[in-house]
Amino acid sequence: MRVADFQGVKVYRLPPEDKRVRKDGTERDPKKLGRIHNPVFAPDGRRVVGFMVKLPDIVGMVKQDDRFVALDSLDVVGEALVVSDAKDAMGTAAAKRLGVDLDRCLIWTGMDVVTRSGKRLGYCADAQCHPRTGKVSTFSLTQSGAASALLGNVEMPVAMMRGYHNGQMIVDDAAAELECSGGAAAAAAEATVKVKAQAKKGAAVLDEHGSKAVDKGSRALGKQLGRAKGMFGGFMDEYKKAAGTSAKKKK
Repeated sequence: MRVADFQGVKVYRLPPEDKRVRKDGTERDPKKLGRIHNPVFAPDGRRVVGFMVKLPDIVGMVKQDDRFVALDSLDVVGEALVVSDAKDAMGTAAAKRLGVDLDRCLIWTGMDVVTRSGKRLGYCADAQCHPRTGKVSTFSLTQSGAASALLGNVEMPVAMMRGYHNGQMIVDDAAAELECSGGAAAAAAEATVKVKAQAKKGAAVLDEHGSKAVDKGSRALGKQLGRAKGMFGGFMDEYKKAAGTSAKKKK
């Protein structure tokens, strides 16, 4: 799973087991806890242990501190992401159960990335990890949002990550040689190749189709950045498949 896909997703908390059914026999719905803010990585940086959840303001005015929610306490019920009602599902109790010190945990996303020799590679935009164990496989690096849109991100294997120092992710020098993948430009190039194989009508035809491909790719990305409606359902389906979660009917 991609940790960026969780950004802004609503999280609900299950009622205690002995309070899930009302006196009239109807079941209570989970109550909204907040929205996922940032992924939290273990101190070694190679495993996602949970998320910081932004709680709603009290009476719409008083801000509350973000609350840590353990990854293994999250589940999917129907189309909702829910957290267990267990006492050690959140906060310091969850961190203690996981054996991690929250003060030493990391939030890689948004952090500057520098090679061991001092070359700046931009910042960490995302990470790919296992939905249950949280084990990270790759980090997505980019120079800027515009660079991600046009060229895609650099997918760096976790083995190239060397650690944290002075507010930066330190990586192997070899990471500077990795190439970008994806982006609107890549999509346009792929479309152009198809046009060459099918049309064979000269440069004018290629120019026409190429410009259309760039425009189409840019609009598709804009929808993704704007969290277009319909994305959440697809994300939940993928999460269920990867996590091995059965699609339970939301009560």
